[in-house]
Amino acid sequence: MAEEGDIITPLDLDAAQPMPNGEDTSPAIGLISQYIKDLSVENPNAPDSYGWTDAPEVSIDFNIGARPLGPDVHEIEMKITATSKAPQGTQYAVELLYGALIGMRNITDEQAHPFLFAEGPRLVFPFARRIIADAVRDAGYPPLLLEPIDFNGLYLQQLQARQAEELAAGTAGQA
Repeated sequence: MAEEGDIITPLDLDAAQPMPNGEDTSPAIGLISQYIKDLSVENPNAPDSYGWTDAPEVSIDFNIGARPLGPDVHEIEMKITATSKAPQGTQYAVELLYGALIGMRNITDEQAHPFLFAEGPRLVFPFARRIIADAVRDAGYPPLLLEPIDFNGLYLQQLQARQAEELAAGTAGQA
C-alpha cells in the first residue's frame, strides 16, 4: 500500500527477476509489426455509379488466420472484404489482407491460441479498419466505417460450436 501522499505503489519486482542462470523464463507476448499483405480496390462502374440514387447493400466478409513463422514468432492474417452493390450493379469492392507479426516466448498453446485468434486481431483491427475507410473514400465514396468487432466473443462462440460438434460426433459414434 502506498503511503499517504504517495501516488506510486511499490511492486514486488523481486519475484519477477530472471532466473540466476540469466535465462528469462517469464511469459511474454508482443506485437512486432503490422503490414498490408494485399489490397485490392475495384470501382467497376465509375463514373456512372456516382450518380446512382438507390441505397446500396454493403456486405462485409471477415476471416482470421494464424501460422507460426518460427519458434517465437507467429503471423496473424486478417482478411476483410467489403462490397457495395446497388440495383444497377457493383459500386465498389475492397479486399484487404492485413498481417501482423506476434512475438511469443514461454507461452503455452492454450494461451497462444486465444491470443492469436482473438486478442491479436482486436489489437490490429483499428488499423485495418482505417485502411478500408480510406480505400473506399479514395474510390470516390463516403468512407466505410466498420463497427468495432468483439473478437473475444466471436472466439468463444466458435470454440463452443466446435466443442458441441465434437460432442455430437462422439455421441453419434457411440450409438
